[in-house]
Amino acid sequence: MKKGLIFLLTIFVCVVGSVATSAQSELNSPSSIVVSHPSSNTAQASERSALSASDLVSQISEARRLLSSRQTSAPDLVAVAAFDPETSQTGVFSLPKSEFLVKDANLLATTEAGRSVRVHVVRANGVNTAMTVTDESTGGSLVPLMVQFPIVKDGSVREVAYYTSAHPALLSPSLTSAGQMYVRKMLDAAAAKLAQDGVTVSPDIVDIAEYLCIVEHTDHKRFINEDHTVLFPEILSLYALNEGNTFRYSVSTAGAGGMIQMIPRTYNAIRQEHPGVALQTDFVGGMRDHSNALEAMLLYLNDTWNNLQQNSEIQDALRNGTATKPELLAAGYNSNPMRLTGYLKNGGAGWRTLIPGETQIYLKIYNAIDTTLHHESDLRETENNSTDVQLAMAISTPSRAAGLVSWLNRSLSFSTPYLGRLLG
Repeated sequence: MKKGLIFLLTIFVCVVGSVATSAQSELNSPSSIVVSHPSSNTAQASERSALSASDLVSQISEARRLLSSRQTSAPDLVAVAAFDPETSQTGVFSLPKSEFLVKDANLLATTEAGRSVRVHVVRANGVNTAMTVTDESTGGSLVPLMVQFPIVKDGSVREVAYYTSAHPALLSPSLTSAGQMYVRKMLDAAAAKLAQDGVTVSPDIVDIAEYLCIVEHTDHKRFINEDHTVLFPEILSLYALNEGNTFRYSVSTAGAGGMIQMIPRTYNAIRQEHPGVALQTDFVGGMRDHSNALEAMLLYLNDTWNNLQQNSEIQDALRNGTATKPELLAAGYNSNPMRLTGYLKNGGAGWRTLIPGETQIYLKIYNAIDTTLHHESDLRETENNSTDVQLAMAISTPSRAAGLVSWLNRSLSFSTPYLGRLLG
């Protein structure tokens, strides 16, 4: 008990004021997030792009091949691969990084084939910058598929990132479902691995972690000003589009990294507390590896709860409904969990007003996710009855293209309007 308390007192997962900057297998769980459809604006964008599921998978793969076959980009240039649904051709063009990273910038570029295009930067966020691309001569919309982004340190290119942002032309309910399934699949695998190592994590803690994988990458300003039914699916779509590379380059001002936004001190403390779990020794590598990072997240949440639930103040708050397990763990993940008992003792039912401002917003995001999304009690039944979810599972299999082809071959034929909505 004492060791656990000392452990929790020494670590914080997220520091007040730090907001992550995104620079960027079978599903066994009986519980998963089911997402509302995006707003009409996103749906209209999907209709316009009319890119089918199989096309999306193959074209993203082709975009990566085209970009990686080029000579390494200069430190101050990014390259973009965009697909034209009308001609079924992918064009590559370059942009100055300084202009690419300006929100609402309207830029002109010329593809390597000599085509003039106009780029509008919807959101500027490193490798995860979202944009729209149109043909200057026809006004037709192109679908951005991938960016080649040089990661520069000390004036030289240390790594070249390949990333697909949640561009408006790509968003769809099926893509969101694929992202939710990827997150849950990885969490279930992490929980199973910990069980093999002798650490049992309860299913409700896995559910909480599932939400936190969205909360950690929700920009607070966007949360306050934008439609949540579009914002949360957008984050899940990133998981579908990039899978193991999702949020690979995401580092907060406090040094929190990767998918779970954990800081080095916390990660090292968890490793010391659980020598029987083979977590990676290198922090950066450990955060970039989703399997490893999610094990660390579950261990932290599990340890936090094991200590909190022994406190009489926590027990009373749970019993009288002053607080819930999910919000206590969410607040503890964002700030110091050992201060929660003091907040409850001094604030009673108003304890949420005493926690740091950053954590107050964090809890609002968590609760909004719970309101916007909902748990499906029988995922297998949903898989059998929902065309969208079956397709999403095919997308999120290890071999995406093979999974899609297999599924499409044995499924009923789709209507053209459905294919247009699917992943366009």
